[in-house]
Amino acid sequence: MPELAPVTLQTERLTLRFLHASDTQALYTIHSDPAVMRYFSGTAWTDPAQGDADIARALDGYSSGNGMQLALVLRDTGKLIGTIKPHAFHAQNRRCEIGYALASAHWGQGYLSEAMRATLDYLFREMNMNRIEADIDPRNLASAKLLERMGFQKEGYMPERWIVNGEICDTVFYGLLRRGWENS
Repeated sequence: MPELAPVTLQTERLTLRFLHASDTQALYTIHSDPAVMRYFSGTAWTDPAQGDADIARALDGYSSGNGMQLALVLRDTGKLIGTIKPHAFHAQNRRCEIGYALASAHWGQGYLSEAMRATLDYLFREMNMNRIEADIDPRNLASAKLLERMGFQKEGYMPERWIVNGEICDTVFYGLLRRGWENS
């Protein structure tokens, strides 16, 4: 895909925008929380330099057109509280994957639902995606509920797909088709 132009999306309580170099500490704070990272395919961050590396990967994704990691910023305070990450874009097939992270202090307040709605709408309407995919740990019930609220359908199960901190973990795959989004 071609280079992605900077995007800013607004919701009632959030601004979604491309990451900046100044976001390093906020990213580290979110991803160093073991509760946030519990169901990720990697461990909690232990070095603030991991925030710099994440921003470098995001910048590379913007320029290659393969990823669009967006910061979730509270409109009233300007605080970065999470990210939403459409990535692995397949131009010919008009599909991508999506992932997300939210600071645990903001769980259960509807922020990810708000961010997902805006992001999915952008992906389907502006980027002409036909299919969006997600894979989650089946024990992550909050994530499963979020995806299902957004219209994603459970499509598959892979036992023992990840080994994180020596723990063998399964994956559940979800998919959302454009026609499903438009009809919701």
